[in-house]
Amino acid sequence: MYRYDEHDHALVQDRVTQFRRQVERRMAGEISEEQFRPLRLMNGLYLQLHAYMLRVAIPYGTLDSRQMRKLAYIARRYDKGYGHFTTRQNIQYNWPKLEETPDILAELAEVEMHAIQTSGNCIRNVTSDQYAGAAKNEIEDPRIWCEIARQWSTLHPEFSFLPRKFKIAITGCDNDRAAVKVHDIGMIMKRDASGEVGFEVIVGGGLGRTPFVGKTIREFLPKEHFLSYLEAVLRVYNQLGRRDNKYKARIKVTLHETGKEEFARLVEEEWMEIKDSTLKLPKEEVDRIAKHFEPPAFRAVPEVAPTTDARAASDAGFASWLRHNIFEHKTQGYSIANISVKPMGEAPGDATAEQMDVMADLADEFSFSELRVTHSQNVVLPHVEREALPALYDKLVEAGLATANLGLLSDIICCPGLDYCALANARSIPIAMKIAERFTPAKQEEIGDLQVKISGCINACGHHHVGHIGILGVDRKGEEHYQVQLGGSATEEAALGKILGRGFSADEVVEVVDKIIATYLDIREDGEEFIETFRRVGQTPFKERVYGTA
Repeated sequence: MYRYDEHDHALVQDRVTQFRRQVERRMAGEISEEQFRPLRLMNGLYLQLHAYMLRVAIPYGTLDSRQMRKLAYIARRYDKGYGHFTTRQNIQYNWPKLEETPDILAELAEVEMHAIQTSGNCIRNVTSDQYAGAAKNEIEDPRIWCEIARQWSTLHPEFSFLPRKFKIAITGCDNDRAAVKVHDIGMIMKRDASGEVGFEVIVGGGLGRTPFVGKTIREFLPKEHFLSYLEAVLRVYNQLGRRDNKYKARIKVTLHETGKEEFARLVEEEWMEIKDSTLKLPKEEVDRIAKHFEPPAFRAVPEVAPTTDARAASDAGFASWLRHNIFEHKTQGYSIANISVKPMGEAPGDATAEQMDVMADLADEFSFSELRVTHSQNVVLPHVEREALPALYDKLVEAGLATANLGLLSDIICCPGLDYCALANARSIPIAMKIAERFTPAKQEEIGDLQVKISGCINACGHHHVGHIGILGVDRKGEEHYQVQLGGSATEEAALGKILGRGFSADEVVEVVDKIIATYLDIREDGEEFIETFRRVGQTPFKERVYGTA
């Protein structure tokens, strides 16, 4: 993984010093909360419903055991003993004291972490496939390009005050685990007819009040033009983006109002002016960054893992964990191990300081000290010997981290909702917990792959638009209600869910999900997953069951 050089260290330390003085001025009343707001936001500090919230960047979701232990320490020392992993591969602390936030940033700087640009109208944390560098079918490790984008975008003078926040995702695989089509810019690595590696460039995706699936504006971009093309897109957006209405300020609206063809023409025109400038990436610089992402020193191990296979044959719990939480690695004898941060009865994405310490220890023991945070709010050990999986599983069981539910109904994406967020209209965490508790592990196995995503307001931090079942909390005359959508997807076949009909009370929504699933089980064909059934039959059978019109 990338290590800071002297420039990175100096930048982060300078930002800590600057922010410490800004907090001191706020505490002394020298500046108002309104004056303080843009300063704190550029350092990831929000004012939520009950307290400040600090969002810490985990660039492209990659961190090491030392950094995870620091996150655990911060949770224990400065918060209430836990952190919340987010859908943008960050971690949030919900209860920091304002006067202690500069100390938290100083603690983060000790392990090459920060909260710069995790908020504000700027380029946010660049995200990627959680299996980058380990996935069997990837063309190239996309984290190299994420790191190049991170360095380019950090405190970029031209793009620090954009019309609205801006999010970039990059994947190296055809099968999309990074939701690139619902980002402001999404890039998919691919090969052209000659075998050269480059990028498909997708622009204008996003969720929230006006959701859009992104549109491809360039089928193939050679790698050396990666930065200049990003710069061209951002320049066009910075010129055209609305600043008079924040609800229409995102690039998705700009592209929609301008038109895809005209927007692409403007980007190409801008790009032609800068493509051969200093933004053209020299191979030696790409190679320098790439060295930070060279594979670890894998051992030569057999493909067959007799201990693991024998345990799976005799232990149903272990076999289920293998089936759902373990993915194929590109190196013989190794696996990708997912740690579910969705235990029954707990808030999705929340991890205690003790659990974070355990995950750091397991990374040291089993995965070359490396971890990943996923956009589905889980954690990954990317490089585990297959024959070591039983030992890893036993330690996860002991720590309460062995929930075998990746991709199942209880692997719910969920925002903090009205329990924490000042923008929310309804609670999302209690709904997620009730849905998960309603279906036994055996029932979830029967249901199969099903993605439930819940947001507490129209800002869609829970990505409800792209859930197979999406649930949106709304306010109805002062009461919490929930709107249900079906058929969304954030994969390479990205689609926005369709609203089923009128909303439901908090007491009704779990029963509605039960009816939807019962309908699916009644009408699915052999081997058909929920999303496949929905695409085949549409909404009608689900609507008839839910609203009793049949």
